[in-house]
Amino acid sequence: MLNQHTIIGTLGRDPEIRSMNNGDKVANLSVATSESWKDKSSGERKERTEWHRVTTFNQGTIKYIEMACRKGVKVAVVGEVRTRKYQDSDGNDRYATETVIPNFGGQFKVLSSRKDAKEESGDSGDSGGYNEPDDLDDEIPF
Repeated sequence: MLNQHTIIGTLGRDPEIRSMNNGDKVANLSVATSESWKDKSSGERKERTEWHRVTTFNQGTIKYIEMACRKGVKVAVVGEVRTRKYQDSDGNDRYATETVIPNFGGQFKVLSSRKDAKEESGDSGDSGGYNEPDDLDDEIPF
C-alpha cells in the first residue's frame, strides 16, 4: 500500500517553527494550490484555491525551511496524509488532516527563491539577515 501526497504550491504565510520540550523543532507550513478556468456558460474567469497543512519533524528539513522559506515561495512537498484527533479548549473532539513530511521517504524542495517571493510581493526590503544561497533549488536528501 502507498500513502503519498504530492503538493506543488505557494506558501501562504511564513513557516511556523516551534520548539518541543525535548529541544527538537516542528515546522508547520500552509501551502496553497490554485487552479483557474474560464466558465463555459458565462465566459467569466473562475479560480479555486485549496489550502494544505504541511508538518515535519525532520530537523534537517526544518533548518532548510528556516533558511529558505517565507510567504510567497513556491515549494514541492512529498509526504504522507495523516489525520490526528485532538481536543479543543472546550473539550470537544476535533480532527486535523495534514501532509506530514516523514524522516525517511519524504521530500521538500524550494522551487523559487526568497528573492523571487519578494519581487512578486513587491517587497524590496531587507532579507531578514539571511543570505540567499545560490543552491536553494537543490533537493534535500532527507
